[in-house]
Amino acid sequence: MTVRLAQVRRLIVATQGFAPRFRRAGTGEVEAAIRRLSAVQLDSISAVDRAHRLTLSARIGAFPPQEVGELLRTGRVFEYWAHEASLLPVELWPHFRAVMEGRGHWGSHERALKDHADLVEPVLERIRLEGPLGSRDFEGQGGSGGMWNWKPAKAVLDALWDSGRLVIAGRQSFQRRYELAERVIPKQLLEAEAPSEDETLRTFALLAVGARGALTEAAIREHWRLKGGKARLHHHLVALVAEGRLREVDVDDGGAPFYTLPDAELDGAPAPPVLVCPFDNLVWDRPLLERVFGFRHVIEVYKREHERLYGYYVLPLLAGDRFVGRADLKADRAEGVLRIRRFTPEPGVRGDVDTKLDRAATRLARILGLERIER
Repeated sequence: MTVRLAQVRRLIVATQGFAPRFRRAGTGEVEAAIRRLSAVQLDSISAVDRAHRLTLSARIGAFPPQEVGELLRTGRVFEYWAHEASLLPVELWPHFRAVMEGRGHWGSHERALKDHADLVEPVLERIRLEGPLGSRDFEGQGGSGGMWNWKPAKAVLDALWDSGRLVIAGRQSFQRRYELAERVIPKQLLEAEAPSEDETLRTFALLAVGARGALTEAAIREHWRLKGGKARLHHHLVALVAEGRLREVDVDDGGAPFYTLPDAELDGAPAPPVLVCPFDNLVWDRPLLERVFGFRHVIEVYKREHERLYGYYVLPLLAGDRFVGRADLKADRAEGVLRIRRFTPEPGVRGDVDTKLDRAATRLARILGLERIER
């Protein structure tokens, strides 16, 4: 089956479910959106809003800032390493057990548990007695040379989280609050046997394709940052296609085939003008973006000012099935203003791009609770 690349592009856009106008999310919509996306990336930068809030609100509208914390506290979602540090549906907990019980994600975490083994039980005991604590709660107690030297304590906290003994039960000023896993994660999931790697890889493939609409094999791996290359995943995709759980689609540009769900309808409704978070799921895979959208995604927050082409915190502007520009934004909460510091249209874009930008920025400003836009 060979289809046009434009059909794949429209399927990808339609699958995102970007909201056409301002709305307020109802009860349960945040949790449902995280489940639908399979993973939502977290990032500490708040020039406009936190990354996970931008990603979610683009789809479901405005929601209370405490809602994600409540989902974490009550064990309906959990935070762990997926694409990056991400919010994940809690039913995926068993699929991450193999990593948690192995070497984790960072050698520094394994070293922390060895080098500071004397801190592990005291850290767990304090949390057991006092409830959720942040790394700052361990700062300075006992003096600079005492037990609670901040850096080792923080390293141990992160290592215990990486190993699944602690979970993130919310954040305070975006600082993690650590809690015992057994007090948050539902017992049936905490005690469930870890699925086989084959089952986990097949589950991850189905979830990634369902969340994104159409993905290449490389993009499925990038969705979860799976190591091991083609040899680790390809035979599972072949099996899922043979079982009728995925469909393989050749594209007229001659590139790698895409995988879709078997009942996915190619094409799809165009997106309303929307300013997309630079860490949104839609823009995770840069080679895929360049191939499908002809758009080169650049994140410049870590560059020096004179090295930036588009600005500090730049949100791509999507309209229809194309990226039509890039907006460098700043939320000035003290003044109640969403500032468009710079807007760069994409080369060759036709139509009234300014109107599309105004529409997207107006919706975003309302979501952020800002009164006006300034350019």
